[in-house]
Amino acid sequence: MANSPKYPIDRDISKARTLPSEFYSNRKTWDRLRKKAFTPAWHLVGDMNEVKTPGSVKPFVLHEGFMDEQLLLTRDEVDRIHCISNVCTHRAALVCQAPGQARSLKCPYHGRKFALDGRFEFMPEFDNTQDFPTAADNLPMLKVKTWGPLVFASLDPGWSFEDWFEPVLERCGWLPIDEFRFDPTRSRDYLVNAHWALYCDNYLEGFHIPYVHHSLNDALDYGSYSTELFEWSNLQLGITKGGEDTFDLPNDHKDRGKRVAAWYFFLFPNLMLNFYPWGLSINIIKPITKDRTRVSFLSYVWNEDKLARGAGAELDRVEREDEEVVESVQRGLRSSLYSHGRFSPEREQGVHHFHRMLSRVIG
Repeated sequence: MANSPKYPIDRDISKARTLPSEFYSNRKTWDRLRKKAFTPAWHLVGDMNEVKTPGSVKPFVLHEGFMDEQLLLTRDEVDRIHCISNVCTHRAALVCQAPGQARSLKCPYHGRKFALDGRFEFMPEFDNTQDFPTAADNLPMLKVKTWGPLVFASLDPGWSFEDWFEPVLERCGWLPIDEFRFDPTRSRDYLVNAHWALYCDNYLEGFHIPYVHHSLNDALDYGSYSTELFEWSNLQLGITKGGEDTFDLPNDHKDRGKRVAAWYFFLFPNLMLNFYPWGLSINIIKPITKDRTRVSFLSYVWNEDKLARGAGAELDRVEREDEEVVESVQRGLRSSLYSHGRFSPEREQGVHHFHRMLSRVIG
């Protein structure tokens, strides 16, 4: 890893160049991103309703094919949510095979037993083992935070959840998030034949909207589209052309007086929270290979009456349009005649910010 490429990005966007095409294909860089961008990151790992009652367990894989972390959401007997390793501390078998109810966790391989918070409880045939058990025999526990139904966790936090998530709360903390309900009929996965960071690049600017998303351009005032940068996230503020399908903001809200059609939040490295008057659309960008990405769309509905109107009305169409252009970029990056580009200081602040964050964690 010591010989991994470095990618300095000038702080001044008017002077800066984009990440070079080599960034998106280099094997060492790919491995470095896993270690330095995703391992210390906060991830959306589930919904509180998936482990609704004490004794609930739900195994899952964090970023299958890329991180391959076998994890387990549990709710213990005193109603606390946990995210723990699903790998037995004896011989690495998976402890829990399927979601359901349990009073404790018992490895099916040799019978090692754990509490629902991961604490070691019992192991047969280990009476003569010296210095046993120790803390290393507990299932490792991840840091966990919740907001409404959403559960976030980090393997080894490189930055605080509060620094990462506070910009979302500042703008959207007033929303009754506990009333938002997951809608599986409006949720699905998309497979995109492109590097995950290219998908993020595309999301992080409204520059392409008039050229790629004609229906979205009809709903948004492109001239009022703006980007705000924070330490580990950024916000694109979508203003409607008309006066309908906007948020009814509290009197003390920062955006009071603006016709807000959408708040588009990007939280480093791969989470997008898109707030519309009807609710919340979540995009989780999941790397698979250097040229293949899974995008999970999760819809949380608050006001069904507004689903078919405004900036959040045709999300499937917008996604397919984004896929087409991002896959075009992936093919273009293979050209020996292209190395890197420049940023528009007026329209690509979010992309520049993302490239600087990637450069920072890699370096």
